[in-house]
Amino acid sequence: MSFKVKATVVAFLGDSKKYPCHFQHQIGEKFIYDGEKFIGRLCPSITSYVIPQMMAVHAAGPRHIARPAYYYPFWYAPLSVDAPELKKYDGLGFRNDLDRPTDPDDPIPKLVPPGAFAWPPRETRDVSKAPSVVCPDIRTAVVMRIEAFDLSENGYDPPYFRRQMMILYKVMQKPGIAVDAIINEFTKKESEEIYPALSPVMMTALCEELELMEFLSVKDGKATVTDKGLARFAAFKASLKPEEIAALGIKG
Repeated sequence: MSFKVKATVVAFLGDSKKYPCHFQHQIGEKFIYDGEKFIGRLCPSITSYVIPQMMAVHAAGPRHIARPAYYYPFWYAPLSVDAPELKKYDGLGFRNDLDRPTDPDDPIPKLVPPGAFAWPPRETRDVSKAPSVVCPDIRTAVVMRIEAFDLSENGYDPPYFRRQMMILYKVMQKPGIAVDAIINEFTKKESEEIYPALSPVMMTALCEELELMEFLSVKDGKATVTDKGLARFAAFKASLKPEEIAALGIKG
């Protein structure tokens, strides 16, 4: 009941040619926590910033919001210029500058979250949501973005992960089933004798994570498995031994 997390090098706020990263991090390089171990390289200078955020995302997934500034609506406003004559309208005096592109040679935009101040604005409210950290060496200032990319099936997560995969399996048998009826597809033995025991609150938590990873789609209270979910279940099934497939009641 948690997530695999990756921290990806996405930018250098400083001048990486003039002041090269001495750990030799590269754009696109990934550092992963899979639920029980860390995979990859990570500079000691940024480790104490990255790991706490990775642990928060491991628990909360895409729900985790590290920045209070995420809640401000100004991310979805366009760029502006001073226009004192318009103060009578907005109270301060600005004019929307809808056509001005961000200067690619200006270092300041590197500090701005992707999608901010664009016109037309993006349709989803997710600017400044994914946590990121900046290396304290301001000469190079490596930026790493942290995000959940899969459900965890390692460490102490396998029982919850298997429950989630079986939820997908049950929904695959009845596409469009009411979300609150999925629990009824499990027999009393399946619900109460296999850890963790299923309950409405447990099902809510497990289904929410399946939705967050886009394995399950819920519309008007009805659930269907997405193509991504079908692929994830297929990979799960392929990892099982024959006796596990039989024990879980997976057919076909």
